Amino acid sequence: MGEEMRAACVIGWPVKHSRSPMIHGYWLKKYGIAGEYRREAVTPEDLSGFVAGLAERGYVGANVTLPHKEAVLRLSVPDARAKAVGAANTLWFEQGALHSTNTDVEGFLGNLDVAAPGWDSGLTTAVVLGAGGSARAILYGLLERGAGRVVLINRTLAKAAALASAFGPRVEASEWSAMPEALGSARLLVNTTSLGMTGQPPLDIDLGTLPRDAAVADIVYAPLVTPLLAQARVRGLPTADGLGMLLHQAVRGFSLWFGITPEVTPDLRALVEADL
Repeated sequence: MGEEMRAACVIGWPVKHSRSPMIHGYWLKKYGIAGEYRREAVTPEDLSGFVAGLAERGYVGANVTLPHKEAVLRLSVPDARAKAVGAANTLWFEQGALHSTNTDVEGFLGNLDVAAPGWDSGLTTAVVLGAGGSARAILYGLLERGAGRVVLINRTLAKAAALASAFGPRVEASEWSAMPEALGSARLLVNTTSLGMTGQPPLDIDLGTLPRDAAVADIVYAPLVTPLLAQARVRGLPTADGLGMLLHQAVRGFSLWFGITPEVTPDLRALVEADL
């Protein structure tokens, strides 16, 4: 691999479904960069060896997808975001060491900034549905942006309570049945569950108590307009979809590997949307 040619990859098992090559390939072409972005199907058993030999394989860094996001923490130097979230999705080399971060945080924030400008102004209360890995990244981002209070709602209250305790007193766990009351004071509602995704059960909630100045975000992007987002749009609320988060989370990795901060454009969104 010549010095002028840089390569990155996405590591997963399976990895064929990943749209990262489409996103990064678009940017490489747009900015005229002599580089490549590939898929690497790596089993859990082979992960340690593959990551240890990343540079020898000619890679300047990598994205990491399921099921490896937690395992790569011990194989790299994680930053504060990766540690807090408990998972990493981006690897890069710095002064000879392999570092890791979780760009789902800035993907979520950047998407909301574009889709619902001012969403974080006076953010006294946010409601987050779900208590999985995506919820951890979003909780970190909301607290970073100054949310006064985050109500974490999950069908299994104990799981929500455990996650809330890890993030401190500004995050409180609540039962699913308490959602109408929680929504009544929320300026932001975020769905981090798979409910509403194609092939999954619907997310059956009523947004009637949500204030008129609230924003609604859904990390699901298949379908692109989930029933939750459709209901929010009928009420005239600003919305942020999962595809926007997917695109914005890719920005920092590209910047770290190829030295240019790329732009999420309508053309890129249209390209990926057509592939959904």
